[in-house]
Amino acid sequence: MKMKKIFSLLLAGAMSLALAACAPSAPAEPQATETAPAAEAQTEAPAAEAEGGKYVGVLMPTQSSQRWIQDGDNMKKQLEAKGYTVDLQYAEDVVENQVSQLENMVTKGVNVLVIASIDGEALTAVIDKAAEAGIKVIAYDRLIRGSGNITYYATFDNFKVGVQQGSYIADKLGLADGKGPFNVELFGGSPDDNNAYFFYDGAMSILQPYIDKGQLVVKSGQTGMDKVSTLRWDGATAQARMDNILSASYSDGSKVDAVLSPYDGISIGILSSLKAVGYGSADQPLPIVTGQDAEVPSVKSIIAGEQAQTVFKDTRTLAEKTVQMVDAVLQGKEAEVNDTTTYDNGVKVVPSFLCDPVSVDASNYKEVLIDSGYYTEDQLK
Repeated sequence: MKMKKIFSLLLAGAMSLALAACAPSAPAEPQATETAPAAEAQTEAPAAEAEGGKYVGVLMPTQSSQRWIQDGDNMKKQLEAKGYTVDLQYAEDVVENQVSQLENMVTKGVNVLVIASIDGEALTAVIDKAAEAGIKVIAYDRLIRGSGNITYYATFDNFKVGVQQGSYIADKLGLADGKGPFNVELFGGSPDDNNAYFFYDGAMSILQPYIDKGQLVVKSGQTGMDKVSTLRWDGATAQARMDNILSASYSDGSKVDAVLSPYDGISIGILSSLKAVGYGSADQPLPIVTGQDAEVPSVKSIIAGEQAQTVFKDTRTLAEKTVQMVDAVLQGKEAEVNDTTTYDNGVKVVPSFLCDPVSVDASNYKEVLIDSGYYTEDQLK
């Protein structure tokens, strides 16, 4: 009887194994695309023991912007080529997600953190924990405020980005030649991103004198970052605001001649609003609309004669400079910087390296974006 029972148990176990072997595997996660990033593009780094102190945590804000996907990819590729183990995480623009990711990386024992923050003032406590654990922090493209534990900052010349946007509007309208008046509307970036203020201030350093002279008129009356900012750089938010501006200030038949937009995702929203009320026809051409980041949809829009301009920031260069900073930090050396006065985070002036942005429109996009290998022609068709 006992033997019979044992045989029955063995038979049941064998059947369970056979069923498990025949069970279908879970479907693969969808792959990231230019317009619909994958929901899961994180990398799982080993728990804490990268050889020789070469474990780097990289935190990007979101995959909803093509720009940040490219930043993350470039960073990971270049760090791994140097022999580093990389834990790359995206927080999908949720501050609590980014805080949790940071805490996990500190627990895992990364050696360096590279952070493109969602909210530049929300990470102080967890960065202090990182500092207590001997982990160095490099702010990536967005300044982290309120902490004395930021070792370096790698970014682009953000004021110059705004200058290029404002100058493009001024040049295309012929403002230096005294032409005008023209109607302009102003959009700013996210108020929790320190860079947004540099972009806006840079643009207004060019546009404000023409507003003061009356050559540019802001019919909505909305100026200043407290009125023109766009939370989380959201295109839908910008589109809704442009809808309201057109309804409230341009229903008298007047037209918009230019729109200062700080970012391509915002520009696409603005253009959608304008086209919905008839702009883009032979009788009512689209206004000059600027942008930033040279994202594929906006470059295609430029080629199609819709968006006028964008500012290209080569993330390969920024990743290279950041990797050099990581190397220097882990070797106990000073990293190369070219700005030690501009970026005061409220506690310290953070030593920074500023890369140069490039203004792009229909006249030079091939040279800047395709000939450099950043995009292929097929990507922009």
